[in-house]
Amino acid sequence: MYKKIKKVIDMNILVLNGSPKGKYSITLQTINYLMQKYPGHSFEILDAGRKIKAFEKDFSAAAEAFKKAELIIFSYPVYTFIAPYQLHRFIELMKESGIDFSDKYATQLSTSKHFYDVTAHRYIQDNCCDMGIKYIRGLSADMDDLLTEKGQKEACDFLEYVSFCVKNNIYEKSSVSNTPPKHIAVSKADITNTEKTGDVVVLTNCEEADTQLMSMIDRFRAVMPRKTRVVNIREYPFSGGCLGCLECAVSGKCVYKDKFDEFLRNTIQSAQSIVIAFSIKDHSMGASFKLYDDRQFCNGHRTVTMGMPMGYLISGNYSEEFNLQMIVEGRAQVGCNFLAGVATDETNPDAEIDTLAKSLEYALSSGYVPPQNFYGVGGAKIFRDLIWLMQGMMKADHKFYKEHGQYDFPQKQRGKMLAMYLVGGLVSSPKIKSKMGNMMNEGMLMPYNKVLGKKSDMFKK
Repeated sequence: MYKKIKKVIDMNILVLNGSPKGKYSITLQTINYLMQKYPGHSFEILDAGRKIKAFEKDFSAAAEAFKKAELIIFSYPVYTFIAPYQLHRFIELMKESGIDFSDKYATQLSTSKHFYDVTAHRYIQDNCCDMGIKYIRGLSADMDDLLTEKGQKEACDFLEYVSFCVKNNIYEKSSVSNTPPKHIAVSKADITNTEKTGDVVVLTNCEEADTQLMSMIDRFRAVMPRKTRVVNIREYPFSGGCLGCLECAVSGKCVYKDKFDEFLRNTIQSAQSIVIAFSIKDHSMGASFKLYDDRQFCNGHRTVTMGMPMGYLISGNYSEEFNLQMIVEGRAQVGCNFLAGVATDETNPDAEIDTLAKSLEYALSSGYVPPQNFYGVGGAKIFRDLIWLMQGMMKADHKFYKEHGQYDFPQKQRGKMLAMYLVGGLVSSPKIKSKMGNMMNEGMLMPYNKVLGKKSDMFKK
C-alpha cells in the first residue's frame, strides 16, 4: 500500500462519474482511494452517467454542484474511442445550461486497456476548452493499476500535480478553433444509372433542420453506381446507452429488449458497404451517434465487418478536428475496413462526394483491402491480448479470434526466434563479424530474391 503523501492545497472537487455503472464503476474506485488519501479535499460525486435521463429533465442539481466546485474531475471508462454516451450527453447539457465555467479548473481520470485512450482524453480536453474551463492534463490508467503499489502512487502523484497546477494557475491553452463552419452548397446530381445493383447503407443521425447534410446524402445517393438506403439512427427506439454490464460477452446478446442487436446485424451490417454521414458537434459525431457506437458492443471486440469498405460524409470544419480525424481513421483501421474517403463541405463538396462514390465503387468491385497501419495493428494487439486473458468470460470473442487467426502471438514463431538467436551469436563475435562483410544484408534479402525470381548475390561469388 502506497503511503507517502505530500501536503496539497484543499479544494472543493466535483467528480463527474461518467460510468453507467454508478458506484460499481472501476474508475470510481481510484477516486474513492484518493478521497481516503486526501481527506482535506471536499469531494462531491455526481452520477452523470447512471442518472443521465434525470439530468436531461432537470439540470438544476448539477448546476448547483458546479457553483461550489473549484476543480471538476471527469471520471469514466473509455468506450469506443471516446467517453461513454452518457457522459457525452452530459457534456451537451453542460454546454446548453449557459453556466459560466471560466473560473473552474478541470482534469480527467479514465480507466481502460489503453485502446485509443488518447482520443478520449482529447475529446474531454477540447470540450473543456469550448466552455472556457481551465484544463489540466489527466490520468489514463489501466483497469488494474489501482491494485498495484505503482498504480496507487501514480494516482496520488496525479492529484498532487493537479493541485500544484491549480495553485499556480497552470493549464493547457486551447488549440481548438470555434469558428462556425462555412458550408458550401451542394449541387444536385442526376441519377445516371437507373439499373443500380448492390446495397450501400448511408448511416446518419441527420436532423430534419440539417438541410446541408441531407443535400450531401442526396448527392452521394445520386452519383453512387449502386443501390443505397438511408438508416437514420435518431429514429431507432433505443432503450438506453450501453451499461457496460458484459451480459453480451458470452452470448453476443444485449441485455436490453429493444432488439438493437438484431437491427444492427440484419439492417446495417448486412450491407456491402456503410457510409457514415453526420454534422460535427462538440468535436465528435454527436451524442446520438455515440449511443449507437456504444451499443455496438453487442458484437464485443469482434471485427464482424472486416473487409467491408467504408466512407464518410461530414458537414463542418473537419480539417480543424485532428482528434476526430484520428478516430475516423482508427475506426477503419481497427475494423480492417478500407476507408474509401471522407467527403466534406469545406471546399468543393460536389467533387469530394463524387470522388468518394468512385473510390467506394472501385473497392466494392475489386475487393480491395489494404493492410493495417499502426492505428489498426496497435489496436488489434491490445484486443488480442485482452481477449486471450479474458477468454473464460468473453467466450464469443474468444471463439471469433480463434476462427479468424487473430491470436498471432510472436511466441508461436519459434523458427524465426531460433534463427535470430543464431544471428545474434554470430554478430556478437568480432572475428566472425569481420569475416561476414556484407553477408548479413545479403542473407536478409534471400527470401525476397526468391519472390522476385532472382539469385542471391551470396551465391555469385
